[in-house]
Amino acid sequence: MKGYLVLENGEIFEGERIGYEKDTCLEVVFNTSMAGYLKVFTDPSYSSQGVVMTYPLIGNYGVIPEDMESKKVWVSAVFIHELAETASNFRKVKDLEEYLIENEVPGLKNVNTRKLTKILRNNGTMRGKITSSIENKAEIIKEIKEYKPTNLVGMVSTKRSYVTGEGDIKVSLLDFGCKENIIRELLKRNCTVYVYPQDTPKDKILECNPDGIVLSNGPGDPEDCKIGIETVKELYNGNIPILGICLGHQLMGLATGAKTAKLKYGHRGPNHPVKDLKTDKVYITSQNHGYYIKEDSIDSKKAEISHINLNDGTVEGLRYKDKDIFTVQFHPEACPGPEDTSYIFDEFLSLISTI
Repeated sequence: MKGYLVLENGEIFEGERIGYEKDTCLEVVFNTSMAGYLKVFTDPSYSSQGVVMTYPLIGNYGVIPEDMESKKVWVSAVFIHELAETASNFRKVKDLEEYLIENEVPGLKNVNTRKLTKILRNNGTMRGKITSSIENKAEIIKEIKEYKPTNLVGMVSTKRSYVTGEGDIKVSLLDFGCKENIIRELLKRNCTVYVYPQDTPKDKILECNPDGIVLSNGPGDPEDCKIGIETVKELYNGNIPILGICLGHQLMGLATGAKTAKLKYGHRGPNHPVKDLKTDKVYITSQNHGYYIKEDSIDSKKAEISHINLNDGTVEGLRYKDKDIFTVQFHPEACPGPEDTSYIFDEFLSLISTI
């Protein structure tokens, strides 16, 4: 069955329907990963977004539950060039299309993803709609332009507090849309992780007497996280080591007076070069974000830049002066992507051990 992706600028991409048959509006973004599509689709940071996979063949190893970053698919739709007819992997439990149907996620295959990605790079991220009919194009574009997702962090965050692990180090994690591998990396390092919903007040977060605090990744515009920003302000004024990742990095920036802005087409993929200014080393990082902290808005009395992106020069990390706090824009837990920057977790735990 034919299907279409209509962009807000009027461009139309034709393909064949895959997954769940549903029409929906979304933000169209692209990801440059050559592998790890399951990790991408289950990353809560992609909530409300339709993801264009630039690698031409998707689905070749099927669905492997232990590789997921959450218990469900969070992308609103997937757009691919070719869907593998046969998935082959000894850990596979089902095919990708079956999994998309189960999670009520629509998609298109046989899409000209190269052309679509070039349009997004040249024009910037756009809203769009996946649909089975383009007869009333004017109404579709009107609907697309009126589309604005809200409360994304509230939708993806855990609804209840829980504890995982039996390690000696207690870490409170504020879940704005946390990837499972962040928790896995902490558990590997002898931590007990106390996970809290995104709107948890400071006193509750500190109730377990944590040795450290982690602010997780998550979707959407960081300025929309009003409650989270206020909570992070209060945590900043304490004396407990804090690690911020992706959205957590941006929220700490906003909480200390910095400003954020939207990138033209975002950083989404496992191949972004980042320089650690302390060691002068360059690492290849996994990233997934559409916003960044503006360098000229950072209060130099409060923080210094620790990492920069070598593609566009944007801020990739901050260390806060006179505080045991540092934050990174990239994903040190990878998934998908290289493990070059897993040392970030070790640095966080070293802060804890010195107190």
